[in-house]
Amino acid sequence: MAKRIPRPALGSPFHLLVLLCSFALCAYAGVRLLDGDWLMITVWFVGAALIHDLVLLPLYAAADRALITVTAGRTAWVNHVRVPAALSGLLLLVWFPLISGRVSERYAAATALSADGFAARWLLITAALFGGSAVLFAMRAGRRRPEAGE
Repeated sequence: MAKRIPRPALGSPFHLLVLLCSFALCAYAGVRLLDGDWLMITVWFVGAALIHDLVLLPLYAAADRALITVTAGRTAWVNHVRVPAALSGLLLLVWFPLISGRVSERYAAATALSADGFAARWLLITAALFGGSAVLFAMRAGRRRPEAGE
């Protein structure tokens, strides 16, 4: 039987150094971020966490559970729906103000660019993600099927 080498409880010294550096970087970013209107920034972060945990997480967990229920045990294609849906949802979450057109004037004033077309581009990216996933699924499903001569 091979003798096990004991590992340090907290990881390697390099791991600890990287962890300490990341904490220092986060502390620096937090100090710089909260230098302005710290109360509203804190309210925004707490609100975002609460909205995610209390509203969004149950919604997409229920959608995922419904997807698994609809497949009735045939889960080979579930990830081919999950991944493009998650990426499309993330893009919608990040670019929602521009996709919805709510900040078009502010965006145009700040960048001197038109905010038109964000919704159409998001829809095209979403269609490309789902289309690429469907092609990938079809290629994988085609490889699994045995040929007629076998």
